Amino acid sequence: MTNSQLQSLSGTEGNFHAEVLQKPRYVDLDKCISCGACAGKCPTVVIDAFNAGLGKRKAIYKYYAQAIPSGYAIDAENCRQLGHGKKCGICAKVCPADAVDYGQKEKLLNLQVGAVILATGFQAFDPTRIDTYGYATHPNVVTALEFERLLSAGGPTSGHLHRPSELVLKEEISALETEIEKLDRRTRQAGDKDGSSPAGGIEHRGRLGAALAELTNKLAAEHEPKRIAWLQCVGSRDINVCDNGYCSGVCCMYAVKEAVIAREHAGGDLEAAIFFMDMRTYGKEFEQYYNRARDNGVRFVRSRVHSVEPDIGTGNLRLGYVKESGEPAEEEFDLVVLSVGLESSPEVRELAGKLDIELDHYQFAKTGSFAPVATSRPGIYACGVLQGPKDIPVSVMEASAAAGAAASNLAAARHTLVQKKTFPEERDVRSEDPRIGVFVCNCGVNISSVVRVPEVVEYASGLPNVVYVQENLFSCSQDAQDKLVGVIKEQNLNRVVVAACSPRTHEPLFQETIRNSSLNKYLFEQANIRDQCSWVHAMDHDAATQKAKDLVRMAVARAALIEPLSMPSVPVNRAALIVGGGVAGMMSALTLARQGFQAHIVEEKDRLGGHALKLTRTWKGEDIPSFLEQLVKDVQDNEAIQVHLNSSISATSGYVGNFKTTIASGGGDGVEIEHGVTILAIGAHSLNPDEYLYGKNSRVFRWHDLDKARDTDLVRKASSAVFIQCVGSREPDRPHCSRICCTFSVQKAVELKELNPEMDVTILYRDIRTYGEREDLYREARRRGVIFIRYDLEHKPVVREIDDGRLEVTVMDHVLRRPITLRPDFITLASAIQTRDADKLAQLFKVPLSQDHFFLEVHMKLRPVDFATDGVFVCGLAHYPKSIDESIAQAQAAAARAATILAQETIEVEGVVSSVDQTMCRGCGKCVDVCPYGSPQLVEVGEGVFVSQIQEALCKGCGACAVACPTGAAAIRHFNDKEVLTMVEAALCK
Repeated sequence: MTNSQLQSLSGTEGNFHAEVLQKPRYVDLDKCISCGACAGKCPTVVIDAFNAGLGKRKAIYKYYAQAIPSGYAIDAENCRQLGHGKKCGICAKVCPADAVDYGQKEKLLNLQVGAVILATGFQAFDPTRIDTYGYATHPNVVTALEFERLLSAGGPTSGHLHRPSELVLKEEISALETEIEKLDRRTRQAGDKDGSSPAGGIEHRGRLGAALAELTNKLAAEHEPKRIAWLQCVGSRDINVCDNGYCSGVCCMYAVKEAVIAREHAGGDLEAAIFFMDMRTYGKEFEQYYNRARDNGVRFVRSRVHSVEPDIGTGNLRLGYVKESGEPAEEEFDLVVLSVGLESSPEVRELAGKLDIELDHYQFAKTGSFAPVATSRPGIYACGVLQGPKDIPVSVMEASAAAGAAASNLAAARHTLVQKKTFPEERDVRSEDPRIGVFVCNCGVNISSVVRVPEVVEYASGLPNVVYVQENLFSCSQDAQDKLVGVIKEQNLNRVVVAACSPRTHEPLFQETIRNSSLNKYLFEQANIRDQCSWVHAMDHDAATQKAKDLVRMAVARAALIEPLSMPSVPVNRAALIVGGGVAGMMSALTLARQGFQAHIVEEKDRLGGHALKLTRTWKGEDIPSFLEQLVKDVQDNEAIQVHLNSSISATSGYVGNFKTTIASGGGDGVEIEHGVTILAIGAHSLNPDEYLYGKNSRVFRWHDLDKARDTDLVRKASSAVFIQCVGSREPDRPHCSRICCTFSVQKAVELKELNPEMDVTILYRDIRTYGEREDLYREARRRGVIFIRYDLEHKPVVREIDDGRLEVTVMDHVLRRPITLRPDFITLASAIQTRDADKLAQLFKVPLSQDHFFLEVHMKLRPVDFATDGVFVCGLAHYPKSIDESIAQAQAAAARAATILAQETIEVEGVVSSVDQTMCRGCGKCVDVCPYGSPQLVEVGEGVFVSQIQEALCKGCGACAVACPTGAAAIRHFNDKEVLTMVEAALCK
């Protein structure tokens, strides 16, 4: 329900009553086919908010090209017909689908729901509140969001790097030209009446011409930016100007990304400089990206810019800052990008009041570490930046976590409101001669303005096996889809070719229509005559038309050969295997068990709890042992969960919905269990460092050892303590950031100060990475007198033992520029987090590892807990170092994703899979070696005779086996050699 707002919510968890106000969009989405004819003719031009005010749009518009739903809407405030009482109505007149409806009214919808998930996002900080940077007064100071739109191919400059001052000049020139044109017209009209021109008009015309000439000269002097500066922490880590004391978490990484992409756009002929305080690239593989950017020419300057002054003549900007050495410096740049932070919007705060949920001191939804997506009101969950600053992968992961948390309490209602879609019985056409129908779409003006569609239609009618050809205005419209079903039945068609737009977006729609006509969905072929013809050959109508004919001929040639494919259904075993009995593993098991699914936890040690057993408090101060005790009890008391201690995985086989895994326990033969999904939550471990005297001096701890020693005299009576960060992390052997160490050390430094305010506590660091609201801990540590000394990789601290086992630390102070010596009573090392024995599980379950040997998800942003191998998921430290609240959220997310499989009775297997002609197979096993999904297996068909057999449920249809097969026995259904080569022949034979 787009264009809608939640007005009120009453009731309790499991039985809420929601009132939703749905505002009119004045366009019927059931009719709109997104042709753009309305926007093309609309006379009203307004500022485009999606392009951050840098571009213009019409009063009837699509919010952005890929908007969902893909339909237009009218901006009533700016529409002449709706907002100003004027008569216009042009969009309704030109709409070919009759979709414009000026009479739409607001609707108040009443919904009965069991849970509410808040995912309302954030607003970007408005830098006009900071006059230091000149954002409000100079066009060449832009926000990162504005620069993002400048880089985008769909943005106001089509991805070409132009300065906003150039856009402003072009707009001013256009306005002046329009004014001069109007003045000239009035002057001519006056001259026609009395034969003379008013003197005042001539003078005004001269002033306008001079102004136009001046602007034209300025525009001629404009150039693409050659030097761009990014200024970090604008609206973040700042309690003086905006009271946003937190770190926004994403700004460092998006600045690095924008700098890299900008240099790519400029072909490397661009100087990019990022001015920062701490580089917080703490996410998975973020540090490596930062290193590559630095190695490839992006300059990083550790400094806070104190002033930005414009150069009136050139439009350039002079930045004033202080170097690390303390010397003042000044540089000139063509463009300045402000890395603005994320903050809660007034609308979110108003919504929180309506829903009676608690916000924290930064106005984000208040949640706890042990229930990271649950708000203060039962049944209402929060995810994304509404709950605090975070990037896309964590936001997407939390979205699944919120779904999992909600589903745990709504499991009893599952499937009660489901309406299953049914299709008519499929017609068997295998014995019939091909009868091909070709449907050519002119897509309004989208295709027909370039491609001569009637010619293509006439040409298609003469192709072999084509018995019916039809030209459609919009083939994807509902009316056209309904007519297509009727034509297939009337003409007894058994193959369908649609020449329209991209199959990437529309093939599923047409395949569903084919199924509605009783044909197998694979008896369909689509020719892309929009993207590959009208769009790329817009200036050459003849070439576009000829290419459209070629594509249709190729599609028809292939369609004559394609065969129906089966899509078998396999039953789903509604049990889950969770490997790892730490917090993440237990939480994922509980989330599934509470939804009614069986779960097996396999833990290699003799007790549950994992690394949480070593911890005392979260970074928010919550008690971990008491939470862990209750969590273990909940797991042990739940009848749907079976725990296997002192156990490991020795073998696994099968596919999504139907796995078989052998659990080895206590040296026995092991027990085999059947399950539908697997969640890998094996955790990770702290590195045992071979530096800083660890293991050689009892006064040197690893980070988690400090809690054990807290009550000893060594710690309680200490007068001095030192923490050393990045021990084994962010180094060539382990380039990743271990993420949790900075927060842990700062938290423990504060606790030591609470224990003994007179204790000297020093943290030796490379970058302090207290992201999000963890920044409050950093500020508190500084307030209490904790000393922070930065070092770099070339000048690491030196620890040596002096008399009586005491310690001495020498480090180069980055402010004093000289070495200083510390004599702490003990040292705590923030040692790297790394996985152990992950390779074995990766091989067993056919899942990949990253270069850091953490499990590698299929897509960092879109599927952050899924593997490419269907039915296998990951969570916790095994995925990447993270805090306990993030591990719990990811565990809930993995369980939610797993539940989407377990909730089904059967799974439909895709038809486009590999197949093996066993009469040609010689059992060489090359297909087994190259398949990344473990689909082919060698089976014995005679004494010593092996052939390849495909497990279709595992196959992704990638074709690797077909490429590797030396005999041609392996092939991909629907894309076999004969079909593909026939298309090639058709392309060459005009």
